[in-house]
Amino acid sequence: MTTLKAGDKAPNFSGVDQDGKAHKLADYAGKKLVVFFYPKASTPGCTAEACDLRDNFERFKVNNYELLGVSADSQKAQSKFKDKYEFPFPLIADEDKSVINAFGVWGPKKFMGKEYDGIHRTTFVIDEKGIIEEVIENVKTKEHASQILK
Repeated sequence: MTTLKAGDKAPNFSGVDQDGKAHKLADYAGKKLVVFFYPKASTPGCTAEACDLRDNFERFKVNNYELLGVSADSQKAQSKFKDKYEFPFPLIADEDKSVINAFGVWGPKKFMGKEYDGIHRTTFVIDEKGIIEEVIENVKTKEHASQILK
């Protein structure tokens, strides 16, 4: 699965958010960037994770962090998710999975005995120079902000 690790250069990704605005790694130079990948907008775990990040957004801003959520959902689904929960950060609609594959978070999963391919809930903390500081694979959805802001 994820082959990226702390110390690696972050992939030079490019993706489009819920409003059609492009985001790329270079846009965040000089800031810390949290890129969190989640399986599906508006599902319980993903909602808990994104709401926890939203509720702690000021803590991220004070520490010079930007946040970017990514899933394979459509722009419409991402837009509904963002509007419903009033997220102050963009959500990338990565339907072609270019960002997801660049970070290596797509792969085999198991749920209720069935195997399928999907997004592994993973968060990357990237420093001001585009280097990965931390990869969080064991995401605690209800307390994810405290996993990042130790």
